[in-house]
Amino acid sequence: MPHEVPDNLLRVHRHPERGTRERTVIDAILDAGFVCHLGVVLEGRPVVLPTLYGRDGDRLVLHGSSAARSLRTAGMPVCVTVTLVDGLVLARSAFHHSANYRSVVIHGQAEAVHGDDDKRAALRVLTEHVAPGRWDRLRAPTEPELRATSVLTLSLAHATAKVRAAGLADDPDDLDAPVWAGVVPLRTHLDDPEPDPGSAAGLAPPRWTGASGVPAAPRTAETPDDHDDHDDRRGHREEVRR
Repeated sequence: MPHEVPDNLLRVHRHPERGTRERTVIDAILDAGFVCHLGVVLEGRPVVLPTLYGRDGDRLVLHGSSAARSLRTAGMPVCVTVTLVDGLVLARSAFHHSANYRSVVIHGQAEAVHGDDDKRAALRVLTEHVAPGRWDRLRAPTEPELRATSVLTLSLAHATAKVRAAGLADDPDDLDAPVWAGVVPLRTHLDDPEPDPGSAAGLAPPRWTGASGVPAAPRTAETPDDHDDHDDRRGHREEVRR
């Protein structure tokens, strides 16, 4: 049974018209990001830590070192947030400056994943969320590595999204102010891959890393022919930049 959360925590109090609990909206935001902030209370003090995540259907998958105190929160109330900033809203007054964003807040009770098979399945979800197509190409985690890794899941039953995708809200008296006003869009994109010096010659990075301006996530998984046309895509990227 999902952990019960007070309704007051699930409501958007400031600009409630921007809030929604529609799962299609929530899932789309979660699928477009890969860094969340995990909020827990440790020894009576609030702690918020950034970490990678993956979405596995109706739950979020988090992982970290077994020695990390923040991952020893199974059975405890936690709060996870994901925020994607889409633009800076530059108004004619400091008061009305804002940002366009997509965000999700998830309240609930973290659950520990036990058993090597279940851990591998959860870690596959997380790896594929961050770097699609990588899992099947990588060495599988060893038993000592699995013991050194804590994996938590968090139900999305108590998730709320809030989205701002709008322009300015200046006061009428400020409209004639002699200052530029508008929205500056922000986009996360992948830059040129930087190979490890120890990589064998002739190995190409995943194809989804080769196009300028591709959103960081979601990305298209690698396929067997990815290496064949990487050079062509790189040439196209350079042409676009010119």
